[in-house]
Amino acid sequence: MDLKLSHTFIAVHDHDVALAFYRDALGLKVTQDVSFEGMRWVSLTPPGQPEIQIVLEPPNADPNASPADQQTLIELLAKGLLRGVVFTTDDVDAVFERIAASGADVLQEPMDQPYGVRDCAFRDPSGNLLRFNQRPAA
Repeated sequence: MDLKLSHTFIAVHDHDVALAFYRDALGLKVTQDVSFEGMRWVSLTPPGQPEIQIVLEPPNADPNASPADQQTLIELLAKGLLRGVVFTTDDVDAVFERIAASGADVLQEPMDQPYGVRDCAFRDPSGNLLRFNQRPAA
């Protein structure tokens, strides 16, 4: 069985603000920007992984969630308590400089971790945690 990741979803409070961050600061490519029945989602792809779609969606996108659950998700997003994603790069220091220059919320400057990676961390404009890892040279 050959399994491959196709899509991952990130909840955002404002698509236009998130789009500027993910497209302009991170350099992801927009592949879709869809509005349907009052909802909007934007799909982006990392230049080196065109088969992976990162989908920006509102926190209440699940039509099966109750109104109370949708409200809870909105509140968790506002507090920065929803998980984000981890990216890998061959130059975490350059990535840090580019993203920090965009005005992004810095959580951790680049540092060598005891578990073998050099990484840094930011919050996106919606409060999602984003980590950027560089593996040691082989």
